[in-house]
Amino acid sequence: MPATPANDPRIADVARLGVLRLSLFPSFFYRSDGAGGEPRGVGIEIARALAARIGVALQCTEYASPPKVVEALAAGAGDVALLGIDPVRGRDVEFSPPLLVADFTYLVAEDSTARTIADADQPGARVALVRHHAMDTALRGKLASAQPVYADKPDEAFEMFRAGQADVLAGIRPGLLMYAGQMPGTRVLEDRYGRNVIALAVKKGEMARLSYVSEFAGQARADGTVTRAIASAGLRGVEMA
Repeated sequence: MPATPANDPRIADVARLGVLRLSLFPSFFYRSDGAGGEPRGVGIEIARALAARIGVALQCTEYASPPKVVEALAAGAGDVALLGIDPVRGRDVEFSPPLLVADFTYLVAEDSTARTIADADQPGARVALVRHHAMDTALRGKLASAQPVYADKPDEAFEMFRAGQADVLAGIRPGLLMYAGQMPGTRVLEDRYGRNVIALAVKKGEMARLSYVSEFAGQARADGTVTRAIASAGLRGVEMA
């Protein structure tokens, strides 16, 4: 007989605590309804499904950036996170099989001459992006002429672009499509400069917990949980891995 969450040794500590601690950073994974509002979005729906499988509540804690989320997992301050698979992060966390995938691309003005990523790489061009994010890692070494200009959060990078402090906004396609809807006269390029492959992450060396969340990841892809989460969030530009 399969182990129940309460006596499954891979996850029994979470079951005893009664909550699954999800570590978050500002991204397209979720949005909060105003100050102190309940977070919602594709990442939240997937994490809630994992919590429900264990039989516990979901507790969300937001950190300033992906590196801070990695630090929280490494310090034991969180149980799980959704992160882009990255070899640098892999020094401190373990990754489940992929759940989601999305392009890294650009948002430009409608009248921009740029039709491709290469077109936008021009002398004097400024590319806004988030520091220490996978979008930053994926772009390193690929700009021959344009200059990166950094923000700490996606919304801050968008405000730089909107204010004319950048000519291009780099990011994940679903996030850029959302921003394009907020800023008429812009468009998202069709091509990409990389792919963000997103998985559940746990503390490095927590192989029992990794086994459990990896099992969940496979079931979530197979039983429609991931597809429903994408549809519920109304996301475009992201798909099941």
